[in-house]
Amino acid sequence: MSFDLGNSKMSDTAAIEAENLTKIYRDSIRAVDGISFSVKQGEIFGLLGPNGAGKTTTIKMMITLTRLTSGKLHILGVDVSEHPQEVREMLGYVPQSISVDVDLTAYENLLIFAKLSYVNKKERNERIRNALEYMDLSERANDLVKRYSGGMMRRLEIAQALVNRPKILLLDEPSIGLDPSSRKQVWKSIKQLNQEFGTTILITTHDMSEADELCDRIAIMSEGKIAILGTPMDLKRDVGGDIITANLGSPCSVVSFPKEVGQIINNNEKSIQILTTNGEEAIPLIADFFRSHGIKVESISINKANLDDVFMKYAKRRLGNNVYKNIRSTRRDFTRHSR
Repeated sequence: MSFDLGNSKMSDTAAIEAENLTKIYRDSIRAVDGISFSVKQGEIFGLLGPNGAGKTTTIKMMITLTRLTSGKLHILGVDVSEHPQEVREMLGYVPQSISVDVDLTAYENLLIFAKLSYVNKKERNERIRNALEYMDLSERANDLVKRYSGGMMRRLEIAQALVNRPKILLLDEPSIGLDPSSRKQVWKSIKQLNQEFGTTILITTHDMSEADELCDRIAIMSEGKIAILGTPMDLKRDVGGDIITANLGSPCSVVSFPKEVGQIINNNEKSIQILTTNGEEAIPLIADFFRSHGIKVESISINKANLDDVFMKYAKRRLGNNVYKNIRSTRRDFTRHSR
């Protein structure tokens, strides 16, 4: 199948370059607060954080849906503020909410998008056919999208974004609300695009497993700022050691441990999490510490550090506690539009 995304020849120019990027809305709300990062050509880069962290606003500035307040933003060396039309022609974008018309067929959706993207009339059918084939939707091309599952809708949206042959693909929460099977299919498609065509992909996500599975590098965002940036492995290694969770019989006001025991990273009344270099050796020391303070330990467990622990260390709160309401809402949205 011929499916050239125009990424075979890569220069040293960054795919995305943001410097002190800032977006301030009315009432002085800083949705994005002076962030700087660079995305290499051919990598999958993730913005990880809860709702309200500034991830979607960052993407909207890239695709010129909202103007940046200050700072600099370049797409493949092109200034977003000075040449918005040129930038839009290089990008493919899949928003978080459903962007396809469920009362049309898959082919009709892509045809409309191709026309809106000014795809040459002689090339439209071939591009549509290639995009549908690549997303494994050819056999359902003439079915109404309302008959699609949530995962198929998301793959159709990616196919739609590929019609104008983007150099960079922006995916806003690509698997939110999908069941595990559909989510894996979407992940497979994303990795395939990157590996086979070298497509530069930026995703926003609150899903730690998604970021860990897909991203070469991750920027953890909280309250409009980037707290830390690195590879998933380096970020987890930076947390260091093991996470001990102690469930207590009564609330504990202890805010620190002796250095040889570990560091408290989360104190939630009767449940305390301690970061330590060696969990097995630390458990008896932790138990003795609470006993010496007259506090009963009801249970104690050990886990290896994950991206939620990284988020806790740098953003000072848990990521997982902020996302379930939005997941349920999006899942209902997909269900309502499907049969």
